Amino acid sequence: MPDESVKVAVRVRPFNQREKDRQAKLIIKMQGQMTTITNPETPNEEPKSFSFDFSYWSHDGFQEQSDGVLVPAGGSNYASQRRVFENLGQGVLDNAFEGYNCSLFAYGQTGSGKSYSMVGYGNNKGIVPITCDEMFKTMDKNTDPNKRFEVTFSMLEIYNEQVRDLLSKDNPKGGLNVRQNPKLGYFYVENLKRVPVGSYAEIEKRTDQGTASRTVASTNMNATSSRAHTVVTITFDQIIKNESGSETKKSSVMNLVDLAGSERADSTGATGDRLKEGANINKSLSALGNVISALADLSMGTKKKIMVPYRDSVLTKLLQNALGGNSKTIMIAALSPADINYDETLSTLRYADRAKKIKNKAVVNENPLDKLIRELKEENEKLKRAMEGGGMVMQEGAGLSPEELEKMRKQMEEDIRAQLMANQAMLKENEESWDDKLAEARTETEKIDTGGADNQRKSKEPYLINLNEDPMLSGVICHFLKNSGETTVGRKDASPVPDICLSGLSIQKQHAVIFNNKGVIEIESVSGSGSKTKINGLPLTGRKALCHKDRILFGSNHMYVLNNPLKPETAESSLPKEITWEFAQKEIAQVKGFATGSAGLSKEQQIVQEQVLEILPMVSEVNAVSEELNKQKSFEVVLISAAAQEGGDITQSNASKVTVKMKNLLNGNTWLWERGKFITRRYLIQELYQKFLDGEDVSHIPKEQDPFWEPTEDVLVGTSNLFLQSLSYCLDFEDTLNISDYKGQEEGHVKVKLEPCDPKGKPIDEEAFVDDPRELLNKPYNFKLTIENANIHKSRFSKGILVKYSVKNNGKVEEVKTQTVKNTLTPTFNHSKVISIPKLKQENLDFFESGCITLSVYGIQEDTLPDPKLLKLNTRELREASMYQELRDVTINQELRQMENMENLNSQAHASGRRGTMFGNEIASDTSHLKTEVVLLQRKYERLQQKERRMQQICEEWSKKPDGEKQFEPFFRAVSAAANSTGTRLKTRVQMLNQVLQGQKYVRQMAMEKSSVIEEKDESQGDQDSFGSVDLAPYMNPGSEDRNKGFTQNGKRTALLSDLNTKREVIKPARNAISEYSVSRYSCPPPKIFACFPIAYFLFLFYNEIIRDSIPLRQKTPTTLGKKFEALFLIFIFNSFSLWWPLVCQFPSFSFFLVFLCSFVLI
Repeated sequence: MPDESVKVAVRVRPFNQREKDRQAKLIIKMQGQMTTITNPETPNEEPKSFSFDFSYWSHDGFQEQSDGVLVPAGGSNYASQRRVFENLGQGVLDNAFEGYNCSLFAYGQTGSGKSYSMVGYGNNKGIVPITCDEMFKTMDKNTDPNKRFEVTFSMLEIYNEQVRDLLSKDNPKGGLNVRQNPKLGYFYVENLKRVPVGSYAEIEKRTDQGTASRTVASTNMNATSSRAHTVVTITFDQIIKNESGSETKKSSVMNLVDLAGSERADSTGATGDRLKEGANINKSLSALGNVISALADLSMGTKKKIMVPYRDSVLTKLLQNALGGNSKTIMIAALSPADINYDETLSTLRYADRAKKIKNKAVVNENPLDKLIRELKEENEKLKRAMEGGGMVMQEGAGLSPEELEKMRKQMEEDIRAQLMANQAMLKENEESWDDKLAEARTETEKIDTGGADNQRKSKEPYLINLNEDPMLSGVICHFLKNSGETTVGRKDASPVPDICLSGLSIQKQHAVIFNNKGVIEIESVSGSGSKTKINGLPLTGRKALCHKDRILFGSNHMYVLNNPLKPETAESSLPKEITWEFAQKEIAQVKGFATGSAGLSKEQQIVQEQVLEILPMVSEVNAVSEELNKQKSFEVVLISAAAQEGGDITQSNASKVTVKMKNLLNGNTWLWERGKFITRRYLIQELYQKFLDGEDVSHIPKEQDPFWEPTEDVLVGTSNLFLQSLSYCLDFEDTLNISDYKGQEEGHVKVKLEPCDPKGKPIDEEAFVDDPRELLNKPYNFKLTIENANIHKSRFSKGILVKYSVKNNGKVEEVKTQTVKNTLTPTFNHSKVISIPKLKQENLDFFESGCITLSVYGIQEDTLPDPKLLKLNTRELREASMYQELRDVTINQELRQMENMENLNSQAHASGRRGTMFGNEIASDTSHLKTEVVLLQRKYERLQQKERRMQQICEEWSKKPDGEKQFEPFFRAVSAAANSTGTRLKTRVQMLNQVLQGQKYVRQMAMEKSSVIEEKDESQGDQDSFGSVDLAPYMNPGSEDRNKGFTQNGKRTALLSDLNTKREVIKPARNAISEYSVSRYSCPPPKIFACFPIAYFLFLFYNEIIRDSIPLRQKTPTTLGKKFEALFLIFIFNSFSLWWPLVCQFPSFSFFLVFLCSFVLI
């Protein structure tokens, strides 16, 4: 048969919901066989055009029938599933009946619609199921008694260069072996299960079985569906008996391949990663691209001698026949229509354009059965002799060392043994009756639960249904809850075995319990298990009621949706009709503080958002692996703006970068990994974890091979932006700039100076000042940048500090760095750099006006020995301790900044904006104390509950009284007392008394030290009262403006805080003055001073009860009368205190008893 080119079709899908929300622009157009793509960045540029065998427009122009099938609307060119089958699948089917090998594979980026074209969703069946259905329909129409058909089905998955049988529960460690038939040359999978099937329904059941196996593997993190290739192989044999009675077999092998997502290597690749070569991510697709390029060159005759690299990957080995071999091959490329995916879509079109140049030579596979059996037996005899003698190795072993010879002998023995076993299996199949094999397979197929009976239960019982990033794998796993009682969740190795058995990351033996009480469903984590469960993105704490459509995440990967048909009204009205994996991940991202809305976002920002949503579950997964393998590392997603990047430009604020920060929890060292590097490492971490699950010891691998290990490197402390506007006017600029990290938090300061100068760096005189910057145009210009010193806050950077920046000097971009100053947090650099511009242009002036030089401050990291106490903690405990320490550091830094702001309040009084105001600082402080406020609110809620119970009790008692005894006034007083009680007076008094007693030792020491100082003060102050220099005017004559400030909406909190601080300031000097006055006037022995504490306590109680508690809560802002009365009362108490002192000194015990007696009477 003459050479035949690979048929190539492209198909564009509709916008998905995410693209609709973002108002994506369409970049694909199709007309006949022509497909064009427009670059959204350059819309005026000529679109790129490609021609293929078929261009299918499935973007719009369709309508949905009552059965859910999509068909073209009137007059549209919409390509339905049926039309795609008629053009592509029917050809595959026809070739199979003629005896040709056929291959159909789908290519495209993740989410572009490959699976829809191959398999389809719901009633919109794809090419594979329609082809299988039509094949059996054609077989059923056969009326020739001398012709019979045999069909076998197999399904496998290639992930991380390992082959897994999706129809078998038992897969060996490292996957199934791929071997080459030495006679025929093709590759095959050893011990792959091939199931006889006799109808399309049986194929459908087996397909569902394979899909469920993929789902379980993906959920357990053994594979990620978007990175796995799925290969369905249907072997179609026609046995034809001729007139002489001998049989001839016409055989066709149909390979239906759904390739992994084809994201471009440069968008996810790990540039500069030491372990990049060891990662198998995208290896199969890269090898497939190389094979296609080599075959295209061979077909076009551009190169005569080309070695096609089939052996570079498992995928290309298995597709050797499909590409450039004995097969009729069709490729369908799935296209994304959105502008955000322009680069990937263009790459897919170029890939497909290359593939259409490949030419194959397909032949009919027709051989007599007796000849096949005879050849198999002859080959077996040869293989047995080779195993016994080993002569093949000895003849070819010249020049090899004994070790190499032994290795070659073992490898050859293994290959021969495998081929011998494969041949024997084929002989056994030929000897066994097809009807017996089919009956045995059908018995096994009938046992497969496809969920037909479950559909009836789903309308009556609550159940959990799984979510997966691959829509094909969502809704595959279903767990029904017990009608009443408890449904336990955990691992299968628990005792007793849980009702719902899960496995994988962060799943505990006893993980959670779900309670069902007549449709009222609640969930609770098992106490003491340390299990991780999230409900609607929030961590589960305690027992929580579940509503219809609630999202539950068990561990790191097991995402489920609760469906409760008994109480569907409990679902939130704002939820979408169908809960998807993407919706659940957005919810988790929102809880973590990432914005998921798309309104007003630029293309770059949309890409960043996509990457964040993609990488968040990966980070959670890697953290879980780190905890399980106890790697003492933690990971978090970090968004770095353009201004915070090394060499960044603040004017490009949209060009944020998604990175992942890895932190060593033992010594605090950190690393920032770019997204591509992290994805590669995550791939290797998955591989390491799989080895751990297979029972290998991964705790002692060399650090160079450990994906969690990284050599120390300089860490970015933060950046400062040095603006250059002063240079436009030939002015000097000197300032201390803040150093801010990627979160915007202050990490220190750096002192810099800019000054115009001559080429040698000598400052020019002040007369060089210009009013109009344009006067400098077309003239040489020089300026000097000086970095004098810095001040860094965090002590862990004291090992060494340096500054890096980039400037354009003499027309060339130059990377500059200062010297490294070690063992200090206040380094002095005294670094100077003269920047020369030979001829100042307008672009230079524009850069002076709006641009800046970004100074990147780096800290030196070293592999220091950790605190021995930390070595006793596991990774989870280290993470919790690290989070607590970070929160504490943030709180302390904010409080320090508040103190600085308070000190500089007067100088900042006229500054604009809220950053320097006390109210703005309070807001920043509140953010760091959210956890404390939650606890306080919880306690307040409990107190209110107690009040409510007490009020209900009073009402019940009053209602039970006879009508004659019901008196409203006592009842009203009792209810008011319960409603207005604080419930904390006794606790407050005990705490204050403890504080007073704890202060005895301190006061005893201070009394002796102050006596001499007080005598000097008395002489100098004369008749000054005991308040010293306290100014009472603000309290005696407050203005109306101050009176009303506390009742305004924005000033209420500030006024209350101000009032509290004012009272503290009044009491503090008064207390000090009393102590000093008393010690100077009555020099009684120090032990007798103890008796003053009960007196002070009594006076404080009297003040607290009579003055403060007499004012209702809403009126505790200062009023004129209140301020006057408080001030006069305090003066009276502390001036009359001296009258008590002689009595205290003479009769301390009696005074102690008297004061406490009065106190309790007052209480």
